Amino acid sequence: MTAAGGRGRVTNRIRRLREAAGLTQAELAERVGATRQTIIAVEAEKYAPSLELAFRIAHTFNVQLSDVFIYNPENDPVLNKLKAKQDKNKKQ
Repeated sequence: MTAAGGRGRVTNRIRRLREAAGLTQAELAERVGATRQTIIAVEAEKYAPSLELAFRIAHTFNVQLSDVFIYNPENDPVLNKLKAKQDKNKKQ
């Protein structure tokens, strides 16, 4: 699990999917092989799950990864920095 950093780069629909499935955070954690604390942190977007855990979560809900996790490139400082550098190079 890695820190997600600036809120908004990767968001998720875990809580909505979990509640629709009638699962508690502890039940979801057990199904995906994680701790309840991990599920709490991922749901709150305080931490990004490993790719493996992200796939397990999607599989648990029988949906595609992109139905659970949403990547917002406009909020990604690395991509913004690269774009600014490319724009600068175009001007030269």
